Amino acid sequence: MKKIVSLMLALMMVLALAACGDAPVTDATDDTETGDVFTVGICQLMEHESLDKATEGFIDALTEKMAESGKTVKFDTQVAGDANLCSTVVNTFTAKDVDLIMANATPALLAAATATKTIPVLGTSVTDYNDTFKGSIPANVAGTSDAVPFDEQAKMMIDTLNLTEGDVVGVLYCTNESNSLIQYEAVKALFEAEGIVVKAYTFSETTELQALVTKAAGEVKALYVPSDNTVAQNDAIVSSICTAKNVPVFTSYGGQVCYASLAIDYYELGRVTGEMAAEILIGGKEAGTLGVKTLTPTVVYNNELCAQLGIELTN
Repeated sequence: MKKIVSLMLALMMVLALAACGDAPVTDATDDTETGDVFTVGICQLMEHESLDKATEGFIDALTEKMAESGKTVKFDTQVAGDANLCSTVVNTFTAKDVDLIMANATPALLAAATATKTIPVLGTSVTDYNDTFKGSIPANVAGTSDAVPFDEQAKMMIDTLNLTEGDVVGVLYCTNESNSLIQYEAVKALFEAEGIVVKAYTFSETTELQALVTKAAGEVKALYVPSDNTVAQNDAIVSSICTAKNVPVFTSYGGQVCYASLAIDYYELGRVTGEMAAEILIGGKEAGTLGVKTLTPTVVYNNELCAQLGIELTN
């Protein structure tokens, strides 16, 4: 009896081994090892509606493109809060050797381009790349611009506000933002060509803003705000003061502060940037070959605010 049991056990072991030998071989590698997971570091200068929407659009578009290709992307999103802290954020990305850096706003882009010459860098919410890099954009840098036709913005203000020779238009911007200076100089020349007086109201610290806007509201017929991140983050202050004084505000970035705007859609700007990222990560393109892309701006009127300010629109 013991011999029969032993023979049966031996036979079972042989059959089990045979079954194991016929089993298919599985690949132990995961998506990370096969390059199907990418890591993207996002450095956003500060929190405000325009920059937030650009980041949202970027994440949405790149996530969709990755899903279509059967790949995955992980985002490390950091808000610097201050231009001086962008380098700290970007350095954490380079230490992790991320696959791509998205830099939202000019200080973030400059920090990223300084930190690495090998990791692809895409900027967004940046007005002028050539000015930012003094005419020599690094080979690993591309992105999207939020620039709009300044001549069309100036004409829109002149027409809707019936500005005439001698009227004073104020331009409010932060001196820490190079993009704002570019826009100030552009609109200044355009307004002055029509005999309109342009007065700059500049600040470097947000603690100066309330007093500065109060002063401006008492001196100008209208206030122009470029795509200035610092003003945008605090435009509730601008809105409350200027509306109380019946001073219309026109911005390059849109928002509830303005009676009208000729601006781009920052969510769509972010999506275009995300699609560019997909071309790099999935398509294998070099960042420098993609160039700088722009969007066509749209006209938006705040009808309620126009009525409150007594602005009659003929469009």
